[in-house]
Amino acid sequence: MASETPRYEEILYAVEDRVATVTLNRPERLNAWTDRMGAEVKHAIAAAEADRDAAVILLTGAGRGFCSGADLKTLKSISDGDAKRRAVGGLAADPGDPDMEKGFRATYTYMMSVRKPVIAAINGPCAGMAVPIALACDLRFASDSAVFTTAFSQRGLVAEWGIAWLLPRIVGPANALDLLFSARKVAAEEAFRIGLVNRVLPADELLPFARKYACDLIANCSPTSMQIMKRQVYEALHEPLGPAHDKAVQLMFESFKKPDFKEGVKSFLEKRPPEFDPI
Repeated sequence: MASETPRYEEILYAVEDRVATVTLNRPERLNAWTDRMGAEVKHAIAAAEADRDAAVILLTGAGRGFCSGADLKTLKSISDGDAKRRAVGGLAADPGDPDMEKGFRATYTYMMSVRKPVIAAINGPCAGMAVPIALACDLRFASDSAVFTTAFSQRGLVAEWGIAWLLPRIVGPANALDLLFSARKVAAEEAFRIGLVNRVLPADELLPFARKYACDLIANCSPTSMQIMKRQVYEALHEPLGPAHDKAVQLMFESFKKPDFKEGVKSFLEKRPPEFDPI
């Protein structure tokens, strides 16, 4: 059974049908990001990762926006010379695979080392630091009303929170520099065309689609396989082809000895859904 979750103030957290949903919950501020929100999201994702009743993690926003970026009060305090971060008590958490390279366990990129799939359901505006946060998720599904802007250049800032590494790998260097230089608003259809998001759905279909996708993974795919493949993909971004190939062969032979391989073959031959053990 999952342990009791704390009383979150700026997010909502629920597990249903083995999908853990983390909802940014400051809709009156377009879910503007605060230090507390960041701590609560990290704590909730750690809880989902540790919960055998949760197999896929879904990150979305309440109301009409995903996240408008850093809260303006925070930005003003920094511009005024007060760059202190407020400590948030009682929410210490360290999600993710500790054996992965430290870059995949940083302030927001830790989501790339979480052992379960993390899907962003981008239901509206996604701006500033919310863009690299969404990019650190494994998949991104967007509402047709979603709009993206990096915003940094228009605020006198730089490519923050790992976006200079993440964005070119997802959309290519030229598209990345276009989005970073101009900070222009990118509609959902263009975001899909350049590979920034995986799907675009009508607004009322976004969350049902994301949940169905998650449930399909849960019903049909080995959690252990997904965990290992996630790590393979991200670690291979640092590696030449040769070492990545050799590691894949080693992991393949190891997978032959795992119960999920036996169940995957047996269920296919018996023409029934697989019954994989949770992690």
